[in-house]
Amino acid sequence: MMKKSLILILALVMTVSMVFAGCGKKQDDTKTPDTGESVDKEENNDDKTADTDTDDVLKIKLLINGNLGDKSFFDSAKAGLELIENKYGDKVVVEHEEMTYDETKWEPALLDASDKDYDIIIVGTYQMAEILQDVAVDYPDKRYIIFDSAVDYEGFDLPNVYSIEYKQNEGSFLAGVLATRITTSGIEKTNEDKKIGFIGGMENNVINDFLVGYIDGALYADKDTKVASSYIGGFDDVATAKEMSLTQYKQGGVDIGFNVAGQAGLGQIEAAAEADKYVIGVDSDQSALFAEDKNKSDRILTSVLKRVDQSLLRAIDMHIEGTLPYGEAESLGFKEKAIDIVDTNPNVPAEIMEELAEIEQKIIDGEIKVKSAFSMTQDEIAELRDSVK
Repeated sequence: MMKKSLILILALVMTVSMVFAGCGKKQDDTKTPDTGESVDKEENNDDKTADTDTDDVLKIKLLINGNLGDKSFFDSAKAGLELIENKYGDKVVVEHEEMTYDETKWEPALLDASDKDYDIIIVGTYQMAEILQDVAVDYPDKRYIIFDSAVDYEGFDLPNVYSIEYKQNEGSFLAGVLATRITTSGIEKTNEDKKIGFIGGMENNVINDFLVGYIDGALYADKDTKVASSYIGGFDDVATAKEMSLTQYKQGGVDIGFNVAGQAGLGQIEAAAEADKYVIGVDSDQSALFAEDKNKSDRILTSVLKRVDQSLLRAIDMHIEGTLPYGEAESLGFKEKAIDIVDTNPNVPAEIMEELAEIEQKIIDGEIKVKSAFSMTQDEIAELRDSVK
């Protein structure tokens, strides 16, 4: 009987201890708000996740409406996360998710991220603008950054969204000057024709802004320059980009082209290697990315850099400082170091690079006003394009 009583007493003591232990744990958990959801680490994410016990850690999520590995635009955005993490260390948690090119996945992924405890959600390209403005109005306590596009601030109340647009026409102006100087230089692999090429992803204002700046720069260098331009119709069709580029190189008399087509633009680099011609890269230093393949890297005479990486770092710097203008769009160019051009290829004569540096400063100082597709009608863009065929 006594043995049974002891067992009952011990059981009671253990039960009370467990209750108090459970209460103590619950009190500790209140230090971090419970969203009711766990954040699983995705295969393509960084090692850290949005779950953290530290309230002052800034949690950032990048949603990529495509795939990494484009050696261009999206890779530059991912590099921006790395710059942020390198600068702020354990004060930030950064993650990324590849939503692929399947558009049906984009809105659900943005909604899912918005439901979790991220402080800032980053998206990019014009294809995400409408989706973002529809979602952001329902999450006023979240902060969003969209790069390479802007949401409709007049049609939607979006004081929680900051938009980054780029003056890609400035970088393209230098590309047009360089291409014209190369095609008339008489260096190896060039011909006597004053013809340069352009391969765009889709015909929209951003891609046309590249083209308008490119043509403007080409005509600044030589008013008789001709520009062959083609649009793929997307940003992931490498084969079509290669086919169009080969047509320009082999049949159109073009000896240097400019690819502005994301992942698809890799097709023009392949075409340049096959046709023994030159190419200008975009968004990342594509020559460096192909460093192990000299047949390709040597063809890439420069790259126009839309510094998505630096612009995202700048945005997070300003957010932390409390100066980021949410509810507005900013257009960033040479002055803000959001646009740049690579000047390290030894195949480009030094005097050309010196001229480009002088022109860049003139653009910064306002001495040269570069044409922009954003201030032109579609008819005016078509007229300019046709004038240099």
